[in-house]
Amino acid sequence: MAKKVILAYSGGLDTSVIVRWLTDRGYEVITYTADVGQGEELSEIPQKAKASGAVEAIVEDLKEEFAKEYCLPTLRALALYEGKYPLTASLSRPLIAKKLVEYAERMGADFVAHGSTGKGNDQVRFEVSTWALNPSLKVLAPVREWEFRSREEEVEYALKHRIPVKVTKEKPYSIDKNLWGVSIECGPLEDPAVEPPEDAFEWTVSPERAPDTAEYVEVEFKEGTPVAIQGKHFQRLSDLILELNQVAGRHGVGRIDMVENRLVGIKSREVYEAPGATVLYQAYRELLSLVLDRFTFHYFLTHIPHEYAKVVYEGLWFSPLRSALDAFNLSLAKMVEGKVRLKLYKGKVSVVGRSSPKSLYVEDLATYSEKDAFDHKAGASFTQVFGLPLRVLGRVRRG
Repeated sequence: MAKKVILAYSGGLDTSVIVRWLTDRGYEVITYTADVGQGEELSEIPQKAKASGAVEAIVEDLKEEFAKEYCLPTLRALALYEGKYPLTASLSRPLIAKKLVEYAERMGADFVAHGSTGKGNDQVRFEVSTWALNPSLKVLAPVREWEFRSREEEVEYALKHRIPVKVTKEKPYSIDKNLWGVSIECGPLEDPAVEPPEDAFEWTVSPERAPDTAEYVEVEFKEGTPVAIQGKHFQRLSDLILELNQVAGRHGVGRIDMVENRLVGIKSREVYEAPGATVLYQAYRELLSLVLDRFTFHYFLTHIPHEYAKVVYEGLWFSPLRSALDAFNLSLAKMVEGKVRLKLYKGKVSVVGRSSPKSLYVEDLATYSEKDAFDHKAGASFTQVFGLPLRVLGRVRRG
């Protein structure tokens, strides 16, 4: 009896070769492909997977689940790995792993498989997520153990076994896309001293070629969820994000170039495009600053973004820690209501206005006009009490 395995399948060279490689070793391969907004035509995936040796091919639209259950909580945490990376590829892995587990249990498979390498982060995300949900499943990672030492050897194997793959040397990049952003690696990008070539980017125009006129965009939030752009309301969060990707992308907004510390210990030069996410992060932070008191806002900024980003990046999505952080962020999100006006121009996004029915901004306290209602005389006593520790220190220093 053949061993049944559910394979996370992209249709690229690696996963197409994996189908045949596993089949040759006695496995019955069922491929699973998730539409998470990568913007690629997936209708040919089943035919391609079966031509490679799969006994069944599953394609599923997960865009809205991905947007609401993965992107949105990460936005509410303002999570940026190492202060830059909005966790584009990192977010899709636990969702895909969850689906691999569901189909393995439904179809009686003892194995799931992925196409990650031995020095990447994704192997950890796939495997830790799988075991958190079903520790009895075995995870196969053929790329870590097969005999191929180069991409050229994989191509030769594919041609020999009539595996349908498209290979081009024109764009030597490794690309991973979903509606939250694009991850770009390999080729000339492996030299951190080299400026990313323009042909590496897919969703954003060069800032130099962006329109010479700024565009203003207004994003509206209800209970921590973006619901409208320019007054246009969206029923599906995924559609709003995809629309914002186009709006911000045509102004060159959302390009990120960084040297990143991978989980396995190596440094890697990474390039990302996240136009919609970049705008939403700016807008959400601005509303938080308007509706949260100082104590809560400072605690949030100090503790949540960095820790949440680590949880996502390190594959701990299904941990109690992530659930607990989500509960905290959700309690704050209920106050995040209002509109933020942003200016998009030549690769930059700037907040130029914000309003909220739950705003803690009080004009007669903040103003320096005749409307000023602040008790300035109270400031003298406040300063004396607040500054007392340093006043005492000053006395001691002076003997």
